[in-house]
Amino acid sequence: MFVDYVEIEVAAGKGGDGCISFRREKFLPKGGPDGGDGGRGGSIEIIADPNLNTLLDFRYSRIYKATSGQQGGGALKSGRSGRDIVLKAPVGTLLKDLNSGQQIGDLDAAGKVVIVARGGRGGKGNVHYKSSTNQTPRKFTPGTAGESLRLALELRLIADVGLVGLPNAGKSTLLSRLSSARPKIADYPFTTLEPNLGIVKLGEFRSFVMADIPGIIEGAAGGKGLGLKFLRHIQRTKIILYMIDITSESHQETLVTLQKELEEFDPVLLKRPSLIVLNKVDLLDSDAQNVICDSASPDNIMISGVSGQGLDELLHRIEDELGRLKED
Repeated sequence: MFVDYVEIEVAAGKGGDGCISFRREKFLPKGGPDGGDGGRGGSIEIIADPNLNTLLDFRYSRIYKATSGQQGGGALKSGRSGRDIVLKAPVGTLLKDLNSGQQIGDLDAAGKVVIVARGGRGGKGNVHYKSSTNQTPRKFTPGTAGESLRLALELRLIADVGLVGLPNAGKSTLLSRLSSARPKIADYPFTTLEPNLGIVKLGEFRSFVMADIPGIIEGAAGGKGLGLKFLRHIQRTKIILYMIDITSESHQETLVTLQKELEEFDPVLLKRPSLIVLNKVDLLDSDAQNVICDSASPDNIMISGVSGQGLDELLHRIEDELGRLKED
């Protein structure tokens, strides 16, 4: 099951209290203070794990509490620190404080670690309060409380190219043709019910990641269809590839619909480099193809995800665009 949003509660451990103790030995019946410090409370951190692609595990366990530090002891013994809790989440996960609404971390690289709740500091023992005027201090510092908060984890896929189109535009077919990804493919709308990623090879040492999200319908940014739930997964893409069914009545109207929904969801998306692809050219005879070629913009790329027609040109255009972005 693909899960890209969860809410959890985290609570770091309290720091241990400092200790009041005095040195007592055979020949030192009135030794000085030797109370040790309390241990640090356990913290909670989240690490980006490249082997994960869903937040499913957090569905079954939503409350995480680290252990508290132990109290300090005599003979200057410090209390044991609480044990840290390390949680794992997919690369691309955003971390938000639900109480303040602020983003507190972005797991945008494999191995990146964000401490979401810090353990409390251990208190000081009475040895710290000895002075020339107070040789037997009976003062200590209690440990401080650990941080706690309600946390939202929101997964946003990290890909170079994001496929955007109406339902049944052929996005999944294209992804399966260009990569080893095997999304569900059928001739009816909303076959794709969750995002899919595929690695597309450009040569022996070059490749890029392509993301396919469920089809967008008019009103998706307002919650219609499946678009609102998955539009966030193209927010990190470098290039947006608009997939349009070449047999549709108006290619331009379809493009305007797609761009309108992206703009309403996040206006920044329209500023991303984009390519317009007319798919399913295999369904037209040569005369119809010529008519569309004459009327369409020269920047449009005509392809067939089924027959493979035009895919070399598409890959060449994507490679050129990624190259330009790298130079910038």
